Amino acid sequence: MAGHSKWKNIRIRKGKQDAVRGKVFTKLSREIIVAARAGGGDPGSNPRLRLAVQKARDASVPADNIKRSIQRGTGEIEGAAYEELTYEGYGPGGAAIMLECYTENKNRTVADVRHAFTKAGGNLAENGSVSWQFKHVGEITVPRNRLDEEEFTLLAIDAGAEDVVSDEDEFTVYTPIEALHSTNDSLEKKGIKAAEVGLTYLPTNKAQVPEDDLPKLVRLLEALEDLDDVQQTYVNVDITEDMLQEA
Repeated sequence: MAGHSKWKNIRIRKGKQDAVRGKVFTKLSREIIVAARAGGGDPGSNPRLRLAVQKARDASVPADNIKRSIQRGTGEIEGAAYEELTYEGYGPGGAAIMLECYTENKNRTVADVRHAFTKAGGNLAENGSVSWQFKHVGEITVPRNRLDEEEFTLLAIDAGAEDVVSDEDEFTVYTPIEALHSTNDSLEKKGIKAAEVGLTYLPTNKAQVPEDDLPKLVRLLEALEDLDDVQQTYVNVDITEDMLQEA
């Protein structure tokens, strides 16, 4: 699994498009609010905001929605003050799961997350008990198109990447967190436009979940992503199309 993106793309194809689209808009708006609150409302001087705005535009979020989200983040107009939280837990079969959440009500969020884990036969864990199985890195996803794999890999490494992996559809470039934007900018100057740019938790210790537990794990991941406050979900198990269909 290429970081988080593979799981997310599979899930979007499986879900009802209209429902998924609405949730995507909400999560992208929250991402803009949090980015503007943390680094200011100018995308030119706030790389995190620039990235969030670009993702929203790519997802066809209306320009007025983007503008209002920035203004909520900077305090120009009233809105929820979202807090960034990270939760860790174990799913069925011992799968390690990390969640990034944006919330204005921490008590509600932790209660919802704990309930989802418990209902699926997993458990919410203490901070640090799961995160050691992941590496926090930058992730750039680039469609393969007609790009030569060896040539692209060399370009990416020269631009600042630590590693490049590929499948039949795309290349996934991993970078140190501090080199994410400079690596992406360098690739863009070479005429290579990313489909997605962001931070991810890359599993460094993959779990082999018993076959009987896989459907339960997939249902837990879907339940977690359906929570409004959950922004991103990461798991140290390779999720395939076949597993998703069987869940």
